[in-house]
Amino acid sequence: MPLPGVPPKLLQWLAAAAAVGPEGARLALVGGAVRDLLLHRRHKDPWRGVPDLDLVVEGGNPDGLPAAHRLARRLQRNLGPELVASCREHGAYGTVEIELRLPPPAGSWQLDVATARREDYPVAAENPVVRFGSLDDDLARRDFTINAMALLLGEGPGPQLLDPHGGQADLGLRHLRFLHPHSLRDDPTRLLRAARYAARLGFDLAPCSLEQTRQTLAAWPWPWRPGDPPAQAPPALATRLRMELQLLLEREAWPLALAALQRWGGLLLLDPALQADRHWQRRLRWATRLGLPATVALVAGAADPLDLARRLQLPQHQLRLLAGLNTLKQRLAATGAAGDGGGGKATAWSPARWTALLEAPELRPETVALALATGVGPRRPLLRWWLRWRHLGSPLSAAALISAGERPGPALGARLRQLRAARLEQERP
Repeated sequence: MPLPGVPPKLLQWLAAAAAVGPEGARLALVGGAVRDLLLHRRHKDPWRGVPDLDLVVEGGNPDGLPAAHRLARRLQRNLGPELVASCREHGAYGTVEIELRLPPPAGSWQLDVATARREDYPVAAENPVVRFGSLDDDLARRDFTINAMALLLGEGPGPQLLDPHGGQADLGLRHLRFLHPHSLRDDPTRLLRAARYAARLGFDLAPCSLEQTRQTLAAWPWPWRPGDPPAQAPPALATRLRMELQLLLEREAWPLALAALQRWGGLLLLDPALQADRHWQRRLRWATRLGLPATVALVAGAADPLDLARRLQLPQHQLRLLAGLNTLKQRLAATGAAGDGGGGKATAWSPARWTALLEAPELRPETVALALATGVGPRRPLLRWWLRWRHLGSPLSAAALISAGERPGPALGARLRQLRAARLEQERP
């Protein structure tokens, strides 16, 4: 079963590097390339290409060297520096990143080679305990049956398909089926990956996996739950959840992915208020227009956005943005302008007064943009400030005032602000 666009010689070189001496081990192509090849060949899906190759090689480290490292070093010796542009070994899980630069038309290839391993979850949602294992172990640790297939290299006339978990049948049904009855309990981020595949491939959760999802979320088997101290959340409900969420928002058709996640009840992993939220799509579309991080716009719909942001360990500038939104809400509430959609006293404010409120030292322009995206405050003056008023300056420059006799110093700054305010008073509210 040849791979479109992959030089046959490349697969032969890899198989030869794996099958050396008495310790020669099985080498297999795994991951999305296998899934997409079967979708293309047997189900007539469009070919999505192979930007890189994910491989797994069996063999622990009896000589102190993981099997992937041994294979990479043999490949370097066999091909030489002319073809192996770089080789980066990672010791924690016995993985290697290899960049090959082959003669035209083959071009450059990125290879991610892993030593076969097994994973166990003694504590749900924590990081797994990892140890080297067999190819069967490696396939059994994956998220869905459609990703638990492999093309075995170097045995027979061509790559041989391994499908121990029925992935081919699920491809035909366009089902996303978890491998184990406790897959979601062990790693809740798998549900976000399901949403990504749902958006990318047009798949849906298999009935048994949907039932597992509903039962798991209803029982909430993790000792931590929303409302508990954010720092105590396990990785799969914190940093790993954030990474999957960012991949979903940055690489997939997020309206489809988030809709699937909400349909399955999966936004509960982030926050109950987000699961009940019906405005996330509007917020994210506004955030896209205004150049805001989609993650912040989504999190802003939580019952306590800052609490969720701390649990996910969002970057500091995003935390400051959410904190600024809280400050702006308080300011608007204190002045009677919060939620004033029209007809209230805030609509009678002058542009200069709105500008003074929105340009307070503790606020940033992005804070106002987030308020627009989330529907905080009256939209019209906030939008006019964002599009026009903030860009207006004093009609006279500092240089012009100095030429007219003003002296540099605090008084000059005050005069410039006064002139700008007078100009803003002339603007249409």
